[in-house]
Amino acid sequence: MERDIFSVGNATFGDGRLTILAGPCVIESTEHAMMMARECSRRAKDAGLDFVYKSSFDKANRSSIKGFRGHGLSAGLDVLRRVKEELGVPVVTDIHDVSQVEEVAEVADILQIPAFLSRQTDLITAAAKSGRAVNVKKGQFLAPQDARNIVEKARAAGCRKLLLTERGVSFGYNNLVVDMRSFPIMREFGVPVVFDVTHSLQLPGGLGSATGGLSEYIEPLARAGVACGVDAVFMEVHDRPESAPSDGPNMLPLERMGALLNVLREIHELIGRSRGQGTH
Repeated sequence: MERDIFSVGNATFGDGRLTILAGPCVIESTEHAMMMARECSRRAKDAGLDFVYKSSFDKANRSSIKGFRGHGLSAGLDVLRRVKEELGVPVVTDIHDVSQVEEVAEVADILQIPAFLSRQTDLITAAAKSGRAVNVKKGQFLAPQDARNIVEKARAAGCRKLLLTERGVSFGYNNLVVDMRSFPIMREFGVPVVFDVTHSLQLPGGLGSATGGLSEYIEPLARAGVACGVDAVFMEVHDRPESAPSDGPNMLPLERMGALLNVLREIHELIGRSRGQGTH
């Protein structure tokens, strides 16, 4: 099947290069977001990889009512707008409701639909009609074959800039596992495939009122995903994960990002040569 190729800002998907989507789980402040976008972008550039900055203005699916959700739509979009305008990097952020699509699409280059909402037809359709690229995270309850329905929904609404993201599948209580077969299966649908390596290492609800995580396994899992031929790697990154208000236990410490990206580039280039494709 012919695969979709498209660009968002200065990042391209589907043409054989590897793109990194990275940033903190949630927007904490303007200063922190600008610092993290600058540092993540620099590390991706040093590794020769395309980059999209990721952070959420609202985390609507917290484990506890006491969990930090963010500063809201308006304030969050103001921060992401500054990242785009001052640093020149494209941005991706979550949407949770059809009512958010139009306003978020004015700023974000990629509208991201969280895994728990991956079957919400109205949300997928609205995002697909926005004119922006759309990244749908495959639900923890879906088989990779089921993601074909997501593609068909988006294409029925006219979207040709679609990403599918693997982020692990529920494996008993408070655990996730990644089926590496999902990457070649979903690539057959003709869309670029993303590996969300850090969310795949969550322990959902594992801390009782919060989600736990196994960040020590980020590097080996990321290497395995790139070796399976993904088009992009999604990772939440933080300068101080131990004090992050959301998803700290499964985020990649910023200090480990540069070395990992260099290794991922090398693996990606090796896989590209074995396929007879050019690499970036």
